[in-house]
Amino acid sequence: MSKYIGAVDQGTTSSRFIIFNRNGEIVAMDQKEHAQIFPKPGWVEHDPLEIWTNTQEVIAGALRKAGIRGRDLAGLGITNQRETVVAWDRRTGKPFSNAIVWQCTRSHEICKELSADGGVDRFRSKTGLPVATYFSGPKIKWILDNVPEAREAADQDRIMFGTMETWVIWWLTGGPMGGAHVTDVTNASRTMLMDLATLEWDDEILSVLGIPRRGLPRIVPSSAAESWGPTMEDGPLGDRVPVCGALGDQQAALVGQACFEIGEAKNTYGTGCFLLLNTGQTPMPSKHGLVTTLAYQIGAEKPVYCLEGSIAVAGSLVQWFRDNLGLIEQARDIERLAKLAVDNGGVYIVPAFSGLFAPYWRPDARGAIVGLTRYVNKNHLARAVLEACAYQTKDIVQAMNKDSGVDLKKLKVDGGMVANEQLMQFQADVLDVPVIRPMVTETTCLGAAYAAGLAVGYWQSKEELCRNWSVDKIWEPGMSATDREAGYKGWLKAVERTYIWVE
Repeated sequence: MSKYIGAVDQGTTSSRFIIFNRNGEIVAMDQKEHAQIFPKPGWVEHDPLEIWTNTQEVIAGALRKAGIRGRDLAGLGITNQRETVVAWDRRTGKPFSNAIVWQCTRSHEICKELSADGGVDRFRSKTGLPVATYFSGPKIKWILDNVPEAREAADQDRIMFGTMETWVIWWLTGGPMGGAHVTDVTNASRTMLMDLATLEWDDEILSVLGIPRRGLPRIVPSSAAESWGPTMEDGPLGDRVPVCGALGDQQAALVGQACFEIGEAKNTYGTGCFLLLNTGQTPMPSKHGLVTTLAYQIGAEKPVYCLEGSIAVAGSLVQWFRDNLGLIEQARDIERLAKLAVDNGGVYIVPAFSGLFAPYWRPDARGAIVGLTRYVNKNHLARAVLEACAYQTKDIVQAMNKDSGVDLKKLKVDGGMVANEQLMQFQADVLDVPVIRPMVTETTCLGAAYAAGLAVGYWQSKEELCRNWSVDKIWEPGMSATDREAGYKGWLKAVERTYIWVE
């Protein structure tokens, strides 16, 4: 039996390839960033060809570092930035435009028109999602309405749509030479086009948005009952390896954190922040601003659902603090600055750079720094940046507690920002629950590896995956109830100041 499992993590800022062993430990990794393209205010794009090139390079790089060949991998999983969409020509593989990134707000007018007839919850009963620029469907409609070549290709049945795992899988399995055009249930559930009950594209919604069904990928389980196809021998792995696992990045982290029981939750601190709560095999509607979405589906098993709260700006706020304000040289420097301030000095930063996501769903909001006085210095601002991530998470937890009827008892965390101990302690303080960091924090890639490994029998069961999970550190809450309530009250006042900035 092959010794390892490989996983591609096609993220918002970079693409990585990680090789794992049977204990879920990292054997080797390679990573490469791609360009962030901002053609207009509120618009965010990626070059899909650059991403495919980088993906090939990091696969080759990780294999080289591990000293192994493609044939040493039992299978390949993919995880990806969700909601980011690309459209391409099925004959050539040439994209009709840059990929439209999940953060992009160019579909705002489309969403306003959709909401005019039925409100923002027009499709929620079927999709679990509000009408919002965040999701993929309105982005696809924008491409068809604004890129003549794409419309022509759609009319000629040449167009293919997909989120980024679809794009990568298609190329890995042959591209124009018969590549598999598939999307897993978790990514499909983020398009605003899939019926949560049937796990099929909804013809009524497709008709409203004017999206041709034949251009969409086939919806498949997260862990394939059958491989979607092997990689090409002349591809980056140099061998025919089954491509058999795919999960949107946040669902992948849920699987990587082994949150397989109802009521288990994780929060990923990356470019954005994403808190998911396993709700079992029945979709749970949200009445408090969350979204109902797929958690995962293993082979022919029944799908598992979750509630999710999505925060647009978390780690990217630290990047803004570094790159736009120039107050630190490296992202990790923010913790040192923040520790120099005993509190936030009365300052709150609300990073509504492209509106507010859950639980507010306010596309009219824009970022604000409030409570400034002459007393405030860069240390207070650094602390306010970290506190913004924790307070946004508290917003989500409050909504989840109301929707589920069960108070959160602990929070598993992962992502790049969990190395920031100042943030993790403050998160425990404001939530008043323990915050738990696992030994392996690359849970997104690990979840994709688990999906592929279960498909090919590399791992036999979810129970085996649970045994791989172990604790690195636990932060216990230590803030008084008075301070907790006062701080959160100030945050809520700051959030209100961001409303109705965009008419």
